[in-house]
Amino acid sequence: MIWIFIEIAYLFAIIWIIIDVFRDHSLGGWGKAGWLLFLIVVPVIAGLVYLIARGQGMAERSQSRRSAVYEDDDYRPRPAANPTEEIAKAQELLSSGVITQGEFEAIKSKALTGRY
Repeated sequence: MIWIFIEIAYLFAIIWIIIDVFRDHSLGGWGKAGWLLFLIVVPVIAGLVYLIARGQGMAERSQSRRSAVYEDDDYRPRPAANPTEEIAKAQELLSSGVITQGEFEAIKSKALTGRY
């Protein structure tokens, strides 16, 4: 049971290293090919060498990717909107001709149900 756990953990580490090799923009094509060849020929030694030599950069790339995802507006939690304010804004847009009656109804129903 312990050996199975070790093998699965090792496979996850190798897969994570391969993902990191392809995400690293500072490595050229030959560098990526070299690391992959090294991982295929002597995987245990290559994995350890990669983690020792490039482990800090691996953590930095992971953190920067995580930060970039959360900076995107689609992933930010929206503040709780006041349905009355949302409907009033939609009414102003409708009266100015920016949106149609159907769009107003859709905004109104979303505001009343709380589904954005």
